[in-house]
Amino acid sequence: MSGTFVGMPAFPEAAREAVGNKTLRANLRHATHTIRDKRTKAVAELDDWAQLREAGRRIKDETLRHLDRYLLQLEESVTAAGGTVHWAADADEANRIVTRLVKATGESEVVKVKSMATQEIGLNEALEAEGISAYETDLAELIVQLGKDRPSHILVPAIHRNRGEIRDIFAREMSEWGRPAPDGLTDTPAELAEAARLHLREKFLRAKVGVSGANFMVAETGTLVVVESEGNGRMCLTLPETLISVVGIEKVVPTWRDLEVFLQTLPRSSTAERMNPYTSMWTGTTDAETADGPRDFHLVLLDNGRTDTLADEVGRQALRCIRCSACLNVCPVYERAGGHAYGSVYPGPIGAILSPQLRGTQSEIDASLPYASSLCGACYEVCPVAIDIPEVLVHLRERVVQGGEVTRNGTKVTLRPARGHAAERAAMRAAGWAFGRPGALRAGQRLASRTRRLHPRTLPGPGRAWSATRDLPQVPAEPFRDWWQRTEGGRARRSGK
Repeated sequence: MSGTFVGMPAFPEAAREAVGNKTLRANLRHATHTIRDKRTKAVAELDDWAQLREAGRRIKDETLRHLDRYLLQLEESVTAAGGTVHWAADADEANRIVTRLVKATGESEVVKVKSMATQEIGLNEALEAEGISAYETDLAELIVQLGKDRPSHILVPAIHRNRGEIRDIFAREMSEWGRPAPDGLTDTPAELAEAARLHLREKFLRAKVGVSGANFMVAETGTLVVVESEGNGRMCLTLPETLISVVGIEKVVPTWRDLEVFLQTLPRSSTAERMNPYTSMWTGTTDAETADGPRDFHLVLLDNGRTDTLADEVGRQALRCIRCSACLNVCPVYERAGGHAYGSVYPGPIGAILSPQLRGTQSEIDASLPYASSLCGACYEVCPVAIDIPEVLVHLRERVVQGGEVTRNGTKVTLRPARGHAAERAAMRAAGWAFGRPGALRAGQRLASRTRRLHPRTLPGPGRAWSATRDLPQVPAEPFRDWWQRTEGGRARRSGK
């Protein structure tokens, strides 16, 4: 996977700074609560939501179990429809393929559909290094690009910006990228949308190359699917002569019938709509110059750590993700820290389990991400494909603390235990020793109760960071075992009742 955001610290440090930003917290709270409330109502309309959720989980698990077979079927179907399939093992290879394909057209500009995969591999930066300008056309992505910013949400990349900030960005930056913002632009949504529409229209009309991702790929027909709310994606998919789609290998589904399940669960979980305003599907190419759609279509199938993730029996469920962002909108940690603190294009609970698997846990920031959670379980409750994110978080925490053997790029790699967890490991070993010796455990409990007035409210030494924001629980006046012995429970046991 492409590297972390340059210069980003580990999650605790980045989150501490973000929590102190009152404007950011207000923006996040307003946006996440609005989306969350709407989603709850949209989901409640379906009596069979639980069955759809289970169906989505089973379809994804079946596909992942036989991913090799479905990917080969997809390649055959795309090729038969006139497209060309390319296989990219990592971000560098994917970027080289796309750059070569764009250069082959003789063009120096591309228009882009909102795509997490192209953000993951750093495609815009790779194209820029080769003299190719990539223009984001999704409104939120446009705001992020013009503001020289980073996305902070899967569904709403500019969720951390308010209307006033967006107006200032448009007024200041649009002229450097093309058509300038209108004079006297205000922060009303209608005016901001119109300014973006006029700015983008000239790019749509002259673009010869489009770049996209895809929400789904149907193996039996070779059809790619993009769902969106604005129509900008459809402009990129139908107007350019050449279309290049970069898609993670986990986005394949076997049949059209499978697709029907996700076209119900994805819009309700993401935008709280019964269906997306724009659902664009394309299969291969078109020959007629007057017809919509590309005359040259390339599909770049991206691995970039996904095969390694698939090898993990617990962690592989992260590959079920359909990028709805429902987990972000209910997460108390994300709501306060925002997306930038995660140091990845995949923020929030899903990013906390996906990024460390795609990139590994060797870096400080990736080792910290499994701890970016309270384990409240709200993310699991709203996930439309039933990813047990808390289970994977605990699994990855174990990997960080203990190290172990994982697969990276097809090679077994031994991970060293993370630094800074020596005290935790020692405490767990001591607890294991005590729990295996009832007499020692009873003596320790009695000693703790009798000395409880002397206990500090925070931990000393390495434990200070853990207890800096929480008090240690008070030890009871007597252990449960002693209380049981002197009460009716103990007397009943002695009398044989």
